[in-house]
Amino acid sequence: MRYSFIKNRITTASISAGIAALGCTGAFAATEAPAAPSVTALLCGHMIDTAAGKVLGETTIVIEAGHVREVTSGSQAPAGATVIDLKSQTCLPGLIDSHTHLTGQTSRTEYVDRYHWNVADYAIRSTVYARRTLLAGFTTVRNLGDSANESAALRNAINAGIVPGPRIYTAGKAIGSTGGHADPTDGYRQDLAKDLGAVDGIINGPEDAVKAVREHYKLGDDVIKIMPSGGVLDEGASGDNSQMTLEEIRAVVTTAHDYGFAVAAHAHGAEAIKRAVMGGVDSIEHGTYMDAEDMKLMVERGTYYVPTIIAGDFVARQAKVPGYYPAQIAAKAIAIGPLIQATAGRAYKAHVKIAFGTDAAVYPHGENAHEFELMVGAGIPPMYAIQAATVNAANLLRHDKELGSVAAGKIADVVAVPGNPIDDISIMKRVSFVMKDGVVYKLNGVPVDTAL
Repeated sequence: MRYSFIKNRITTASISAGIAALGCTGAFAATEAPAAPSVTALLCGHMIDTAAGKVLGETTIVIEAGHVREVTSGSQAPAGATVIDLKSQTCLPGLIDSHTHLTGQTSRTEYVDRYHWNVADYAIRSTVYARRTLLAGFTTVRNLGDSANESAALRNAINAGIVPGPRIYTAGKAIGSTGGHADPTDGYRQDLAKDLGAVDGIINGPEDAVKAVREHYKLGDDVIKIMPSGGVLDEGASGDNSQMTLEEIRAVVTTAHDYGFAVAAHAHGAEAIKRAVMGGVDSIEHGTYMDAEDMKLMVERGTYYVPTIIAGDFVARQAKVPGYYPAQIAAKAIAIGPLIQATAGRAYKAHVKIAFGTDAAVYPHGENAHEFELMVGAGIPPMYAIQAATVNAANLLRHDKELGSVAAGKIADVVAVPGNPIDDISIMKRVSFVMKDGVVYKLNGVPVDTAL
């Protein structure tokens, strides 16, 4: 699904100015990231070992300089450490959402707002969405699509300590074809529609594909997102038709891999999924009409699947609200949205690798953890759902050496929930403790003032 705010095309300079302006007022006056205490000990009642897929008993996590120094069984802190008592809670690694759009959010007026809002309006709102995401326990996200590379500016502001938020790996603008799901002028009247090119993410042939990827490298993005099929939230007629050739996909992937990028492919239709997998993409997003042949190919090639069930569920329900979406979009939402959950269940049974992702922005930010409930409802075991949001997602991001599990030497991203989510997965919606890079952002269910 493509979020409609991607249609707003303004200069990247104004987005940077918008985020920088936040540093001039009140709580957002910090100029560098908050420092972690020298040594912190988390006394956990239980800990989920995501690498082993086990729930451990009392565990102490010792943190120093933003990294995990050691993990020991029992509850005993080193002398002189700052102690945080989480004995009534279950600790687990910081969660990873592999599919977000932090610079926009669904609303009844979104298709009108894009004619009135500047990119700085989206940028300033994105700081709120980023904080909500972090406080929900998601310490890392892949941001798969924006309007003017504004999510890179948000990433940089978070990294500099200007605003609180998750660690962001951004795709910038998505890459697609003229009139396809990535084309920001779909549905516009003719005098407003434009013939866009590779620097805008719109390609028509392999040479354009190469140039588009190189443009992302030039802009400092982290990952590549392509749109080889139609989607729900654009104003095109089809939600699942094939919109990129195999040659175009291969050109994107070959170039992207040369530059060190992984490639995520938005794809609903079975043929588009097949082309994307054969073209070498690293993940399929949504995958609604994925068939047995697609699944077999994905298993053979090790391609990840990111279902985003919550997005399908949300748009299907909202499409029944009169006037929430334009009529053509509502029709696609009703047809496609309800199918994703069953597809995810079949993919799990077929042994397709699954990474957690939600398409945040299609539904309100901060509600990401509802995806766990929907995954379990699809027949995915609770432990695997949690692994999808930790070790699997870290592997997809190519950062499994630093993220995805709580172990010595890894980045100190730790969250806690008040109970055992293996027994009741809904507890994942009640994250009570959040630590990112060794800094506490939420304690006992209450946000912590980090001077940000």
